[in-house]
Amino acid sequence: MEEEIEKIKSGENLTLIAGPCVIESEENVMLIAKKMKEITDKLEINYYFKSSFDKANRTSISSYRGPGIEKGLEILKKVKDELGLRIATDIHEPWQAEKVAKVADIIQIPAFLCRQTDLLVSAAKTGKLINVKKAQFLAPWDMKNVVGKLEESGSRNIMLCERGTCFGYNNLVVDMTGLIEMKKMGYPIIFDATHSVQKPGGKGNATGGNREYVEYLAKAAMAVGIDGLFMEVHPDPDNALSDGPNMVKLNDMEDLLIKLIKIKNALK
Repeated sequence: MEEEIEKIKSGENLTLIAGPCVIESEENVMLIAKKMKEITDKLEINYYFKSSFDKANRTSISSYRGPGIEKGLEILKKVKDELGLRIATDIHEPWQAEKVAKVADIIQIPAFLCRQTDLLVSAAKTGKLINVKKAQFLAPWDMKNVVGKLEESGSRNIMLCERGTCFGYNNLVVDMTGLIEMKKMGYPIIFDATHSVQKPGGKGNATGGNREYVEYLAKAAMAVGIDGLFMEVHPDPDNALSDGPNMVKLNDMEDLLIKLIKIKNALK
């Protein structure tokens, strides 16, 4: 796993973690995964398919959360076995880590939970790659304490992910200098271009967002020199069951990735 971290840091190929916010159905997941495999193979991208089996932090108790851990992991395993894609998914409770590690290559720690010691320790013990989202309420340099918890628990397979910082109510901003600050900790920096355009709780009982800004923030982060990108993608974001206002349209992904790779190559 540490070899993979070094591969990501080397920047030889763009690293991308992408897929639908939540597993809506097996059919939807397989459609997206097949298309993303086609695109990323063509563009020689170091790709991980991402989707959540449970969105435990939805705004409303009536919002769709996903199929749950058993059915969700079954679907993600199908993506892995049939398409040969590596898998990223998130956990919300410590007991989930060991079970998820049987399928996932990346265990993701949600932003709201990045200070939860038991969750970090359980993820570290799996030996898997860990992508930690920086909380909306944390300064970039505060992530050193998160890194410390993971290192003390035996992990060096760490990635730090920026996803925007609270700026007033229902609004996020991205401080590009924060990417540089976190990079000083010695681990790959991932930029979450879709959650960074969220309007948390902006619809009253659901999260809003500004999908049109994803491309601009992703370009800016790429120009800063990040190690990888996180993006959520869907064939029909306007009718998605979670985070639709922020997700990139599946048909737009190839053109967007081509633009981003050009910026990455220009930095060389």
